[in-house]
Amino acid sequence: MKTYFFVIAALLCSLPGFSQTSLDSVKMVINKMFTAMKTGDSIMLTQCFADTAILQTIVKNKEGKVSIRNEDVRDFAKQIAKLPKGDADERITFDMIKLDADLAIAWTPYQFYYKGNFSHCGVNSFHLVRINGQWKIQYLIDTRRKDNCI
Repeated sequence: MKTYFFVIAALLCSLPGFSQTSLDSVKMVINKMFTAMKTGDSIMLTQCFADTAILQTIVKNKEGKVSIRNEDVRDFAKQIAKLPKGDADERITFDMIKLDADLAIAWTPYQFYYKGNFSHCGVNSFHLVRINGQWKIQYLIDTRRKDNCI
């Protein structure tokens, strides 16, 4: 009887809709990154990124001049590790995910809350690469603003 159960379970898991798709795997690593931020887990956070990952933010100064700020993943992880659990709460929605072989992109509008208070909103643009069967974030750039938030 146990054999039949495992055979049926294996067949069900192989059917479309029952197994984890590449889209699900992409979402999972992105959600894992935000869980790591919220829980202050720097190890979990760094596991989400490729070794050569690039982090960037598009910023405007008071005069409206646009520039790009670069950040090292290790420095970002150190900042997150210093925060009490729950302080960094970025709430995203998945607007679009595109896949081609071992490359994926995801567009995720967000609202960021710090210590329970709204801080800013924007959009994250992720580029992920499947390395050794696991999706890793290779490139992340975001926008930040305090108005025109969804």
